[in-house]
Amino acid sequence: MSARFHIITGGPGSGKTSLVGLLAMQGLCCMPEGGRAIIQEQVANGGTALPWADRTAFASMMLDWELHAYKAAALCEGPVVFDRGLPDIVGYLQLNGLDVPLTVMHAVEVLRYAEQVFIAPHWPAIYRQDAERTQSEMEAKVTFEAMVDAYTSLGYRLVHLPLASVSERAAFIRSRINA
Repeated sequence: MSARFHIITGGPGSGKTSLVGLLAMQGLCCMPEGGRAIIQEQVANGGTALPWADRTAFASMMLDWELHAYKAAALCEGPVVFDRGLPDIVGYLQLNGLDVPLTVMHAVEVLRYAEQVFIAPHWPAIYRQDAERTQSEMEAKVTFEAMVDAYTSLGYRLVHLPLASVSERAAFIRSRINA
């Protein structure tokens, strides 16, 4: 386990990416979310590894992304913040009623993060759909609950982020990771 690898997870549209962006601007090493980048690449190239087309292929691409992010994070000094992590793939697959492949389970068991995982609760006041975030508000809430279940079942301790400004959330995280 790498105690210096910190995950921010939650449902879509709960402010994770904005928060990770601010933490990066404040000098922390941060690993961006793969889902949005994968969707953009697949749409641009006419691919089908999309959450609304081929969920299994999408999960496979997320696994590749997260494995590369984990490896890249090892090169960083000090704390590293991830916009989602390997356990999110488990939550995504379970949410969609798909089997979790042994390769995914092996990865989440071997490549561990800090025990404390920050989770952004569903926040209706800031939730917005866009080209990549097509989930309804109800689907966003259910996704949040799936992440709670996945991380808890994998032995992580969840720390709920406050419904506060991005800068207040960043200060909340920095105070808990000693950055």
